[in-house]
Amino acid sequence: MLFDSTVRRELARGFGATLVVILTIVLTMFLIRTVGQAASGAVAPQDVVLLLGYVALGHLPTMMALSLFIAVVVTLGRMYRDSEMVIWFASGVSLSRFVRPVLRTATPVLLVIAVLILVVWPWGNRNSLELRDRYQQRSDLSRVTPGVFQTSSDGRRVFFIERESTDALHARNVFILSRQDNSESVTSARAGRLESSDDARYLVLERGQRNDTDTQSGERTLSSFETYRVLAGERAVRSAESRPPRAVRTIELVRQPTPRHQGELTWRFGLLLGAANLILLGIGLAATNPRRASNWNLLFALMAFVVYYNLITFSQAWVSSGRLGMGTALALLHGSAFAAALALLWWRDHAAVFSLRRSTAPRAAVAQGAAA
Repeated sequence: MLFDSTVRRELARGFGATLVVILTIVLTMFLIRTVGQAASGAVAPQDVVLLLGYVALGHLPTMMALSLFIAVVVTLGRMYRDSEMVIWFASGVSLSRFVRPVLRTATPVLLVIAVLILVVWPWGNRNSLELRDRYQQRSDLSRVTPGVFQTSSDGRRVFFIERESTDALHARNVFILSRQDNSESVTSARAGRLESSDDARYLVLERGQRNDTDTQSGERTLSSFETYRVLAGERAVRSAESRPPRAVRTIELVRQPTPRHQGELTWRFGLLLGAANLILLGIGLAATNPRRASNWNLLFALMAFVVYYNLITFSQAWVSSGRLGMGTALALLHGSAFAAALALLWWRDHAAVFSLRRSTAPRAAVAQGAAA
């Protein structure tokens, strides 16, 4: 049918253009943040692109839902301004008739959003955490860039080394400045290496000296050594039980219905239901008067999107804290949004009829008075 094909074609174009713009803006922001984390030593510099991909995949469902919502509002709003809606309405097509072609266009997008939320979101978060943990579990010496002063992960030590090769386990000309509560020590050595023993890693310094200073009394102690062995500060490996709910697979969340897991499920299913409700809401919010110079529909739509998605986050917190059950939270929030979208569509369909009745009622009264 001409009506369905026209609406679907215009909506697909608007969705594609909007998604490209939003992806460009969001990826640029994520790239700046990831590069900043790599510069501060939170992630490995060589993992920046991979980590950016995981972060982008995790936030892609929200970006697609926002792009689809804006595409519906902008596309139908343009049809209102260009008086195309007047032609369709004069042909007997109501605003609720637009729901079918819009949903047919949005169905593949909603399926992609469902796969991203239920499968890709926990997978990306799990891999992202593993990248960060793997980098943080490396010793301070292996994370130091040769020829550059760098602070340790806990902020108590400053390192400077020169490596003889690309091997991260061996170094020469090691300099370490360490600060404790009431002491400060400067350690220098001709060479250093890493050794593993009993599930721990040790830093072994060779042919060096250590200068300890008591910051309270000012007393200094100088000692020389041939071999100096210290435990490298490392973090414990993150176990499966300690992973946050956002990194747990959906099927595992269902099998273990703890409050935190149900809160995560509320958020995941809420994103999918919210994307569907926003499509219906966007059809009603797109209505505008072509005679008005200003159009606030897009601003109202963006405000509705922000409020709705903040409520989804609040519902996750309520379920995680045990204040609400998962089913109750989903029914209250998304059921109310669905009812509001249907009520808005019904009001838009009957607003013209009501206004016509109001305008013809005084004329009919005047005509009856004149006839009497």
